[in-house]
Amino acid sequence: MDRRGKLYFRYGTMGSAKTAMLLTQAYNFEERGLSYICMKPVIDIREKRNVIRSRIGIERECSWIHGDTNLYLAVRELFEETLDVPHWILVDEAQFLTAEQVDQLAQAVDDFGCNVVCYGLRTDFQSHLFEGSKRLFEIADTIDEIKSTCTCGRKTIINARIGADGNVLMEGEQVEIGGNERYMALCRRCWRNKAVEKASRGRLPL
Repeated sequence: MDRRGKLYFRYGTMGSAKTAMLLTQAYNFEERGLSYICMKPVIDIREKRNVIRSRIGIERECSWIHGDTNLYLAVRELFEETLDVPHWILVDEAQFLTAEQVDQLAQAVDDFGCNVVCYGLRTDFQSHLFEGSKRLFEIADTIDEIKSTCTCGRKTIINARIGADGNVLMEGEQVEIGGNERYMALCRRCWRNKAVEKASRGRLPL
């Protein structure tokens, strides 16, 4: 096979239209007659069906990626069944991939010449890299940031987790699925200021 593929990582904070971009790209491939598949880690259980859904309301069916899914074997099976693999593999919520699964996608790119485009978050609510994102930064051929703007006008960097009282949370499990009711994209300065403000309110008077 003489096709030369690439592994792409396109990352941004929550609300930066990553999923909408993925779905738009899928639509464009369909219009141009290019073969593609959409995939998504099953850890995101907000949807009961195997679909990728954008906040703007568009959706498309996808294949689930489980924690034990070998993505290289999955792509190889497609090749063995059809004697070809999709030109494009679009992966949503790529931060939830394991490092091993990212390596498997990279091997599929190298061996089968397909293009894999991973969309996801860079960091969690504590500003720490997700496992899948970290590995994508290490080995992706092309890395693009999808930028969005904080309410103060600066670029968003942090996916802040918000409690029921509206305060920024600084502790908890790394993975907690939620939308606008649970997360807010902030710049680093606003995130730090809100964290300091919460800590100040929590102090008891002497």
